[in-house]
Amino acid sequence: MRDEFLRPTIKIFALYKSLGELAMAQLSDADLHWQLNEDTNSIAMNVHHLWGNMRSRWIDFLTSDGEKPWRERDAEFEPFAADRAAIMQRWEEGWACLFAALEALEADDLHRTVYIRGEAHTVTEAIQRQVAHYAYHVGQMVQLGKMIRGGEWVSLSIPKKR
Repeated sequence: MRDEFLRPTIKIFALYKSLGELAMAQLSDADLHWQLNEDTNSIAMNVHHLWGNMRSRWIDFLTSDGEKPWRERDAEFEPFAADRAAIMQRWEEGWACLFAALEALEADDLHRTVYIRGEAHTVTEAIQRQVAHYAYHVGQMVQLGKMIRGGEWVSLSIPKKR
């Protein structure tokens, strides 16, 4: 059961990590901080949020609530000064937490109960919740990249026929 669930799950997480990286690679450093308006997130803000979420969820995944008391979620959605290297460091650190936690799981762990904000989830439910959450934010990053680059955007999937 472990490999049948985790192998494709890790593969899909890796796909979304790659999509985020391919989107960011098409943008300038300034583009990473672009916001449509003050009520929307920049790519840098999405990375900061994912970093905070991943660290909170995956550090001590099986033994502590996924919403850590040290996390400052609201601050993740505030503009912040960071260059590409700092943004990419957070990106890599967050994903490293995720992949380390998943690789450490044993078959019996998949049936355990974990908590996120005090709400009980099976390990598989918690993982699926995070797949959806990360896909949502990476999708936002890709859409922002497309908006910024316009006709210069290189499709990350099957390009539209023109």
